[in-house]
Amino acid sequence: MTGLLTEDETADPSTQAAAGPLAGFRIGVTAARKADEQIALMTRRGARVVHAPALSSDPNRVDLADLRAATEKVIADPPDMFVATTGIGMRQWFETAEELGLREQLVAALRPAEILARGPKSVGALRAGGLRELWSPESELFEDVLDHLRGRDLTGRNILVQEHGQSLSMVGHALRRQGAAVDVVTVYRTVTAEDPTPMLGMVDLVADLELDAVTFTSAPAVAALMDAATSMGRREDVISAFQADVVAVCVGPVTAAAFELWGVPTIYPPDRSRLAAMVKLMEAELPSRKEGLTLELVGGHQLLMHGESVLLDGTEVRLSPAPMAVLAALVANPGNVIPRRALLAQLPSGTAGSEHAVEMAVARLRAALGTRAVQTVVKRGYRLAVEQ
Repeated sequence: MTGLLTEDETADPSTQAAAGPLAGFRIGVTAARKADEQIALMTRRGARVVHAPALSSDPNRVDLADLRAATEKVIADPPDMFVATTGIGMRQWFETAEELGLREQLVAALRPAEILARGPKSVGALRAGGLRELWSPESELFEDVLDHLRGRDLTGRNILVQEHGQSLSMVGHALRRQGAAVDVVTVYRTVTAEDPTPMLGMVDLVADLELDAVTFTSAPAVAALMDAATSMGRREDVISAFQADVVAVCVGPVTAAAFELWGVPTIYPPDRSRLAAMVKLMEAELPSRKEGLTLELVGGHQLLMHGESVLLDGTEVRLSPAPMAVLAALVANPGNVIPRRALLAQLPSGTAGSEHAVEMAVARLRAALGTRAVQTVVKRGYRLAVEQ
């Protein structure tokens, strides 16, 4: 496939045959920044790596004239509430405002506002800039910021939202329905890779089940791959591959959330959004998937999945396609909440397209595995109850 980096081109060929916990696995890498570091971590562990950058090596482009105009508007009409979504975006905004001679005025305009931050990186950037957040979710998910605001009367409130490289127009619409006046400041736009050929090749490799896993270090990288798959008419093939045989490996929950729209299960480090933690997770996950996955459920029960076989405490459990699809999604993220809409997307074609179908599949799964095996998380979804 022209333009797609081969295994031999990604690192010193002598490292490709090295034994290690990832020996025998072929892994796709979509990162542009720090790609060499990620590839080296994997090849030292025996993996064969295929690299296809999803984004430009300089992905965050600032339109200076637009950002100046947005900054001056904020200074002239300070918001009642400000939502910071990324650390890199806030740092870039402060740096650009400094260059324009507007930083002190910008900070003064934002300081009286009720400030919400999506996660620790945006919190760190805010504090470094002289601002203090009033609330931030533990999850780092923007969805939880919206949940925090959803029950409030926002009538007449002027809310400013910092975009995270991609349009948040739908967020603005949601907040306006609650009565708020919403402005969005675009600090930068995320730019896809200059040469799309490698990513098109990656789509074929995923769709044709020629990779064991693909790594993602940002939500825009997920969007870029799915856009490429759509343009090739292979989106459904890619989704099916990720749902069944190819593991979507994400650096953290924010990146993983970008896959929820497509009903794709993901794995990501539970504690730290770091490359090393992501690679360590693959060391544990990929070999276990090849050999069969064993999980300890609450109540002292042991669940073993190997291909289409499911064993509970050594006894085979027969599941129809719908509860089997739900179980596969829950097992892919043991202990983590899977939204109902993501489970619905994984149900077999022909299944009634409503969340009631998910509830029925979960009920049948509980009947087979025990009522405590699948936990309901109110307003969010379901999770497999595993021993911690």
